[in-house]
Amino acid sequence: MINVTKTFLPSQEEYQSILKRAWDKVWLTNRGILTLELEEKLKKYLTINNIIITNNGTIPLQIALKILGNNGEIITTPFSYVATTSAIVWENCIPVFVDIHPEYLTIDEEKIEAAITPNTKAILATHVFGNPCHVEVIESIAKKHSLYVIYDAAHAFGVTYAGNSLFNFGDVSTCSFHATKIFHTGEGGALFCNDDELYHKLFYSHNFGHNGPTDFHGLGINAKISELQSAMGLAVFNHIETIFEERKKVVQFYNENLKFNTFSTFKIREKTSWNYSYYPIVFKSEELLLQAVSILNKENIFPRRYFYPSLNTLNYVSPSVMPISESISPRILCLPLYVGLEETDLNKIATILNTLEC
Repeated sequence: MINVTKTFLPSQEEYQSILKRAWDKVWLTNRGILTLELEEKLKKYLTINNIIITNNGTIPLQIALKILGNNGEIITTPFSYVATTSAIVWENCIPVFVDIHPEYLTIDEEKIEAAITPNTKAILATHVFGNPCHVEVIESIAKKHSLYVIYDAAHAFGVTYAGNSLFNFGDVSTCSFHATKIFHTGEGGALFCNDDELYHKLFYSHNFGHNGPTDFHGLGINAKISELQSAMGLAVFNHIETIFEERKKVVQFYNENLKFNTFSTFKIREKTSWNYSYYPIVFKSEELLLQAVSILNKENIFPRRYFYPSLNTLNYVSPSVMPISESISPRILCLPLYVGLEETDLNKIATILNTLEC
């Protein structure tokens, strides 16, 4: 079976040798030695100032919205994973959708300003498939209107834009360390923030509001990662360059061997060093997509309709019309992409897709 992704796993021996350090200390949570070491390694590797590793990739969005959303309107994208919108609603804020760019698939920065009202508190934009939003324009708009910027950078581990880590943009950036991601801790995520005062709020908010064992800065929740997860992160981190190299080979194969007769792919924004996180193709029609999925499934190949549906059509948000997102969402398919994907399998995928007819 060839799935859209496959979790990269280090050897059990490597994982267990790292985990033993926590075992010996009998310290399995509450920011033990493995978590602290992983944060330091990631700070250095990603060239960032601050990081808070969390127990999943959604709770960073919730914490950022809790602090910055103030129960107001949040301008956001309809083309993202459902967590981007559900986090807004969960934190008693109101999602206000802005359509996407048809090539980059990120929020269309030229349409943001028209959506701003006196109740707007923040912009929550997604770096789709690790492709950067137009951060300069977004942050200029935010500054002009005194808004916060939160980036859902779930797919953006290792991406740089204009020579800078993508996590360094915005007031807060978040990432997912889910098992399906390039870098993972089994389940996990992270918060990134350059402002020390805001970072302090994010930090105590992820640990019940604690300021030491018996004092509290304010309201908080439990978003702490365990040492078991951090041990996985340290083990995976040892192979991160190999992971990027192997994924790049798959992307290059698709680029060189797909004919792009009945579908196209997305455009990577200029000045971007991309991370090969996903390989989406956009068919000319949903019927062609469904035909491709049916044929691939019969060969035990399982791509993913990602992102589908367009989030403005969810039943817990106010109705709105987003023509570009609603057009692309039913026609987009992410192809298998992971370390260890054999060339024979890639050839099979390419052959099936290249023989589709309009």
